[in-house]
Amino acid sequence: MTWTGKGTNVANVPVYVVRGLLEAPRPVNRRQEEEQKGQQFAPLVQGWRYYFPTLFEIELEPAEGNAIIKHYTTTGKPLHGVPGFSDREEKLEKDKPYAFTHTPGNADYTYKGHKKSTIAAPSGGPITPGDPYPFTYDGSFPTYYLYFYYEPTRDTPPPPDPSTGACTEPAPGQTINGRYMDPVVTAKILADQRGSERFDVLQGIPTSESLYGNILARSYLVQNTFVKMTGVCTFEVNVEKSWTLHWDPGKPGPKGPDGKPTTVPDPQQAEEKVTERYTVKRPYSYWVIDNLEVYRINQGLLRNYALPGNEIRLDPQGYQPPQYSTSQTGAFYPPSPPDPIIAPSGSYGGSSYKSKPSPPSENLQSIAEAGVDQVEVANDSLIFNGATIMDSRRTVESGPTPGSIPEPPQIRENVLYKPGNMISSDKANRANTTSAGTIAYGLLPGSINGGSDKEFPIYGINTVTVHTPVVNYSSVTDDRAHNQKTVPNPDRSAFILDRPFTVRIPTSGQHRNIPGYGNRDYAKYVKAKQVYFPFDVYSGDKRTFYPKNTWITIPTAQLDTEFFLPVWVDEGDYQVYFRTIAENAPPDYTTQPGANVDLIHHAATDIEPVEVIGRMYDFHITDIADYNWEGVFRKQKGSAVPSGVSYWTGLRDIDGGVRGNTAPYMLPIAPGKHPAKGYNNAAVKTGYHFKFDLKTKGNMFGAADGIAITPSFYFVGKDGTGRQEVDLYYHSGDRKFIRIGSPEDTEKRYVILNERLRNVPIAELRDTADYLYRQGGASAGMPAEAFTKQYIEKLSKSKTWVGRYDWLMLPSGVRTLIGPKAGLPATVDAGRANAAIQRWYGEYSIPSDVYVVKKGTNIAEHGRTRRLDEKSDIFLKKGYIIVRFNLESIRDGNTARPHLQYIHAPLMNQWRLEGYASSYTDPYGHRFSLLDGDVVFYHGDKSSKGDFLSRVPH
Repeated sequence: MTWTGKGTNVANVPVYVVRGLLEAPRPVNRRQEEEQKGQQFAPLVQGWRYYFPTLFEIELEPAEGNAIIKHYTTTGKPLHGVPGFSDREEKLEKDKPYAFTHTPGNADYTYKGHKKSTIAAPSGGPITPGDPYPFTYDGSFPTYYLYFYYEPTRDTPPPPDPSTGACTEPAPGQTINGRYMDPVVTAKILADQRGSERFDVLQGIPTSESLYGNILARSYLVQNTFVKMTGVCTFEVNVEKSWTLHWDPGKPGPKGPDGKPTTVPDPQQAEEKVTERYTVKRPYSYWVIDNLEVYRINQGLLRNYALPGNEIRLDPQGYQPPQYSTSQTGAFYPPSPPDPIIAPSGSYGGSSYKSKPSPPSENLQSIAEAGVDQVEVANDSLIFNGATIMDSRRTVESGPTPGSIPEPPQIRENVLYKPGNMISSDKANRANTTSAGTIAYGLLPGSINGGSDKEFPIYGINTVTVHTPVVNYSSVTDDRAHNQKTVPNPDRSAFILDRPFTVRIPTSGQHRNIPGYGNRDYAKYVKAKQVYFPFDVYSGDKRTFYPKNTWITIPTAQLDTEFFLPVWVDEGDYQVYFRTIAENAPPDYTTQPGANVDLIHHAATDIEPVEVIGRMYDFHITDIADYNWEGVFRKQKGSAVPSGVSYWTGLRDIDGGVRGNTAPYMLPIAPGKHPAKGYNNAAVKTGYHFKFDLKTKGNMFGAADGIAITPSFYFVGKDGTGRQEVDLYYHSGDRKFIRIGSPEDTEKRYVILNERLRNVPIAELRDTADYLYRQGGASAGMPAEAFTKQYIEKLSKSKTWVGRYDWLMLPSGVRTLIGPKAGLPATVDAGRANAAIQRWYGEYSIPSDVYVVKKGTNIAEHGRTRRLDEKSDIFLKKGYIIVRFNLESIRDGNTARPHLQYIHAPLMNQWRLEGYASSYTDPYGHRFSLLDGDVVFYHGDKSSKGDFLSRVPH
């Protein structure tokens, strides 16, 4: 280890660290220290200071001091550095003697005296001639000051003026401008999700669907002006050159051989300094930031009718604003040239000069130029996103030309992106709604000389068409299985009175052929779907009544809805209306059939043509006049009180459900159907009538309405074989062999409604009388109760013509009204409801003396060829005559166009629906094939006359 400075008050000790471990628990963060002073660094720059503890042991020498010796002219000008003069310090050791004498200097200066002090540097006071007295240092003072003073000789030129330097103020010159203040912004408002947009918003997007907003723009904006500052520093410098002058004045020498005095060489030399003054110019230039504005993205705004609140705000996501740092370090640093500038020394003269020559004249400009350094400069500093745009490192004369701030890149597509903007369901359809927007940039801190936040409009954003789609392709059930119309209407669905029906209102179907629409389910966009009936209906469970002309709302998710058609609804043609209302429909919305493909409409509609149709049902035989059957229908012989037994079409009711009757109480009346023992072969003897009734529902309450019954006749053997259609003949007075159905068949048949053995309930008669009274059936001024009494006691007990043997027409005179009376809605006319169901009473028989032939047999022709009488073998006797009914309802007396069919409707057979069997087996095992409408088997060989003859006393 080498020490320096021994003997002085300053020591330098080099220290070397070998294998030092940088493991200080708290190293000093130099970067942080400098940043606190305003310095800025690139992101990866680090700086740390580590201390290594070092122990020095210093042993002090004995007490000592020092002497400071300097040289000045009497005018106070320092002479240090002038040839022959050098200031110095010397160590003073205690108890040692010291004697200081003046420095001789050179020929240009004469010593004049000294000043000394042991307290402080001498100032003022007289100059003491001579040298100071010697002394022994006793350590009582630390410093001995001794200044020697000289006067220049008379011929010494005055010292040159000191060097000077002056610089012009920096002036702006060249500029470099950069400007990226156009955001180059675009935007779009489209259907979610981006990249797989379900809807084309230019053509249409429904409410309750969502939009996304997306803005693309430059990631930042920037503008700058860099200015080149220029100037000149001018230096007036002294250049000093030392000359060694040579001359030889000669000197007397010994006399020469001629005795004359001689001159011998006497070479002389002298040192002389020449100082010249020169002007040196040093230009300089550096760059400063005159203007710098850097803007970050603050937010974007998009406006459109379809957006929530008509506007959305897009805040940057995952956005990194530009990083930059500046430092206004631009400056120039002029040099400090030496004074004087020392030129290389020279030699001049020689033996040819007898006296001291003067130094030659010489241009030392180049020496002056070389002696003055260039001006150092530093630019302002600008580091932008890690790149040095303006370099602030100190350079000579000219600062480096700054670079350009790079063009801002476009932001990533997710920076200003906002999905999931639901279109409110209260926004009505609207085409081509315009879009607008703005993007806002904020001025970043650290900008220089100006700038403020900026906002730019966004042009060219796409339009959005709001079109909420709904469809309505409704349908209703066609109750074909219960449609008894003689001529069904193929263009209308059948709604059957007193039966359920179903409406279907789908939310799916074909809409516009554009993206996201087409043929699909549109339930999402439905506010309500409704059905409108121009007639009263019940809900399917009959708990809710809907008056006619009411819009009924159906749950959107419910495809099918069952209703029930009240029996009092008038038969006829109707239109059922449907509408599906979009969730965004305004109060004054309009509609379009099928689908609202035109967006001015907010509802889709449909119309279903229907026909309300009545029923004909519940035919049954309630009494047979044959004495053999009296005990079946009466509680006891001779009594009018009914047993309650009747023979129905089958075991099922109007709609095919279980009626509750059991065998043998099913049609036809035939052998084996008598419930009593001993009557296994009992049919009905000819001449006896049977009573029956049936019901209808619908508008069969008019005066000209009725039930048409067409009998036909068959004959079958007692063993069930040989069934064939037959003609029946009878005698009337002197007219013989009258064929039923022939022009000669003129026998009229009558029915008394309120006849003793018919047992019509008195309530039915009262209800019927009430209806007739309300319809104007009574004489003017007759009270209702009087008319009821008249009806029950007189009108209903009068004979009503119902037809002949070959046809029956049950008219209104044998009709009662049995419609519902309890639990009717308040808006329903009770009289109309009562009239909605009708019961028709009738009876029928064939003549007691009846003659049966195969149908189409010409008995007149037979009589011409052989004898024709009651015992002719042409007549069929060993078997049963089957009476078969065909039943039809007649409206308004129009027999040419029967309304309903009991059996022969094209779409259904009510006779069969009620459980009529196609065959039966008698107690003897004989199987009989049956035809629809077979009601009674008459004995082919037994007549009611036999009963009367057997009762005549002998």
